[in-house]
Amino acid sequence: QNGVMSGLMQMLLLKVSAHITEQLGMAPGGEFREAFKEASKVPFCKFHLGDRPIPVTFKRAIAALSFWQKVKLAWGLCFLSDPISKDDVEKCKQKDLLEQMMAEMIGEFPDLHRTIVSERDVYLTYMLKQAAKQIELPRASENEPRKYIPSVVVGVVGMGHVPGIERNWNSDLKIQEIMSVPPPSASSKIFKFVLKATVFGLLGYGCYRIGHRTVQFVLSMPATQSYLQKLTEVPQQ
Repeated sequence: QNGVMSGLMQMLLLKVSAHITEQLGMAPGGEFREAFKEASKVPFCKFHLGDRPIPVTFKRAIAALSFWQKVKLAWGLCFLSDPISKDDVEKCKQKDLLEQMMAEMIGEFPDLHRTIVSERDVYLTYMLKQAAKQIELPRASENEPRKYIPSVVVGVVGMGHVPGIERNWNSDLKIQEIMSVPPPSASSKIFKFVLKATVFGLLGYGCYRIGHRTVQFVLSMPATQSYLQKLTEVPQQ
C-alpha cells in the first residue's frame, strides 16, 4: 500500500521495536500513551497527535537514501541484536550523551537524520506553535472588542527533538515542502522492476517445474500407460 521499500523498512523498524520491547519489557512510545491517559483526566483538555504522518516520513526517508545506503541500513536493522538495559535508557536522558549519539547518526546517515529528525523538528515546532495560539473569547455582539486568553499547552516529545524545537521556535516555519513526497528515483524504479520480474520469473519457473513433474508422474502411472496403449491400438484395428 505504501510502496515496496517503505513497506519493507516499516517491517524492519517493527522488528527493532519488538527487540526493544523484549529487552526492556516496555514498548517504545510509552510516554505518548501515558500523555493520552493523563489528558483524559483533565476537564476540557484536547489531545492532539502533532507528529508528521508516518507514511510521509518513511517515503521521504527512503527517497533520500541511495541504493547502497538502503542496503546498509536494512542489513543493520536485520541483524540488530545488541542488548539494551534500563541503565542505557537512563544514560540517553543525559544531554551530552544524547547529542553524541545524534552526531554519530548524522555522520553515518546524514540524509536519514534530516528527514527523520530535523524535518520533524520543524513539523513538531509548527504544530506546537499552532496549538499555543491565543484563544478568542466569544463576544456578545459585533461591537464588543475582541478578548483573548492564552492557551495552556503541554507538549510531549522525544528528547532528541527538544534542541531542534528550541532552535526553530522563533522562526517563520513553512511545512508544505516537508509534507510533499518526492517521486521515486530511477534506481528505485529499476529495483522495483527487477524485483517484480524476479518474483514472477521464479513463480513461472516453479509452475513449469511442478507441471512438468506432474505430467511425468501421471504418464508413468500404469493406468495412464494402459489407456495410452489402448488409444494407439484403436487406429491399427
